[in-house]
Amino acid sequence: MESRPPLRQAAEDSHDSGATGSSSVRKRIMEGSIPDKHYFRIGEVGKLLNVQPYVVRYWESEFKSVRPVRTRSDQRLYRKKDVEELMLIRKLLYEENFTIHGARKQLRKLRSEEPPAPSSTAVAQGSLLAEIEKGLLQIKEMINRPGGP
Repeated sequence: MESRPPLRQAAEDSHDSGATGSSSVRKRIMEGSIPDKHYFRIGEVGKLLNVQPYVVRYWESEFKSVRPVRTRSDQRLYRKKDVEELMLIRKLLYEENFTIHGARKQLRKLRSEEPPAPSSTAVAQGSLLAEIEKGLLQIKEMINRPGGP
């Protein structure tokens, strides 16, 4: 009678055999890289994060920062920023042992520490202010000239 490995070990052995192609996915997860694509389906995201798709759907309901695009057939398509957010959520929950509530608070804290990126309107306002300042300096020079304006 042959001894069998524990069920969990057998499942891991079947995954490591390469039959499903998951070894390359695991390699990317270990490296922390995301394939260079615009959109990912929920199954792909689950493989990248090494979680089941229902976990991804649950995190989507708990963390409002993850908002996938929906197709006409109501499939979820996750953008790269969604996948990055989910990777951070996974790290907080699985590696740093945060609760869902604690992970939400930590994400808010991390966002408040990041300096806000200048928006295009802020850049436009800055150039407008520079033009106004230049015009005011020209008016000041005209007023202060020894012959008047």
